[in-house]
Amino acid sequence: MSAAESITKFDQSRAQEYATQSRIALAGYDACHELAACLLSAHLGAGEARILVGGAGGTGQEIISAAQLQPAWQFVAVDPAQTMLDTAMERIAQAGLAERVTPFAGTLDALPASAAFDAATLIGVLHHLPQQQAKEDILRAVADRLAPGAPFILACNRCAYESQPLFLAAWAQRWRLAGASEAEVEAKLGKIRQGAVPPASEAEVESLLQGAGFDQPLRFFSSLFWSAWIVFKRQEQ
Repeated sequence: MSAAESITKFDQSRAQEYATQSRIALAGYDACHELAACLLSAHLGAGEARILVGGAGGTGQEIISAAQLQPAWQFVAVDPAQTMLDTAMERIAQAGLAERVTPFAGTLDALPASAAFDAATLIGVLHHLPQQQAKEDILRAVADRLAPGAPFILACNRCAYESQPLFLAAWAQRWRLAGASEAEVEAKLGKIRQGAVPPASEAEVESLLQGAGFDQPLRFFSSLFWSAWIVFKRQEQ
């Protein structure tokens, strides 16, 4: 997905509903973000650190969780969709954390790579990039901005939706559990397929990570189509 496509897909109406709908669509949404923060904290420890957050727009939850855990960390929040970034920054400000977050409205490859970050996250982004090359490019853009050995959290959907009909049916049931009508559920099932092409498998995700310059993939969360990993920027030889 290009920056222009991202801006169109994640418009003002979707930005406003994102916090609620993402928690229905992803069972364990908050737990995944909290575990990501805990893993980064366990690896980096206390002290100052600069964290790169790709696709930060929407809830800003990865920043809120990590910032509350580690008060000396600073964050750069990157998102090409200004409305989504604004929504995240509003939530971050409500949590009293805005002074520690620098927003950047644009793509990761447009972010200056002059200073290496101590860690990075890319949560809920990769499956929105239909082209394989775009998936490879965004992971390399993250790697290029990390110090050697730095941890990276990646979370995304990781198989074709139609390949797991039971998971797709269970996903629909979550919306029914949340009070959605049959027509609304059908609309949601249509939207999940809109412009989203997940990697074919967990093995493919790990292959993409390795190709981008990351080692030691460790999956720490899974929920229906969703999985999350921590990996580490390859040490320079």
